[in-house]
Amino acid sequence: MIASANLVIPALLDEIPGVSFELEQCMRSSGFSDEQILDLQLAVEEAITNIIVHGYAGTPGTIAIRCRAGPDEAIVEIFDNAPAFDPLQVPEPDTSTDLDDREIGGLGIFLTRQVTDAVMYRYEQGQNILTLTKKKQKCGA
Repeated sequence: MIASANLVIPALLDEIPGVSFELEQCMRSSGFSDEQILDLQLAVEEAITNIIVHGYAGTPGTIAIRCRAGPDEAIVEIFDNAPAFDPLQVPEPDTSTDLDDREIGGLGIFLTRQVTDAVMYRYEQGQNILTLTKKKQKCGA
């Protein structure tokens, strides 16, 4: 069964719990595990937070989220009209250094890469489009 959810939200942090709820419903109806749902929720929350805080930076805007969950994978596309920003160009942080010696921030994109199976970015017609994919792990895999 393929499930889908489409949302358009104002660029406000208060909107994130509603997005997480819709994402959970979409993935659960296609049989994803709690762990897989939490992984993708975390990645989507990180992406939306970055768009709101850094992309729109206090200016009004909207974010569109499209989720499709099927028998093998869930794909979330996030669209925004903030200035172009490719998160895949951000270098991975040096996680081997002591926590006290690291700069604050920069782990969100790293975390997103860790909990998803694929992250793609493109900029088309004035929109940032971030695509996050989570493959369904079969029981016992």
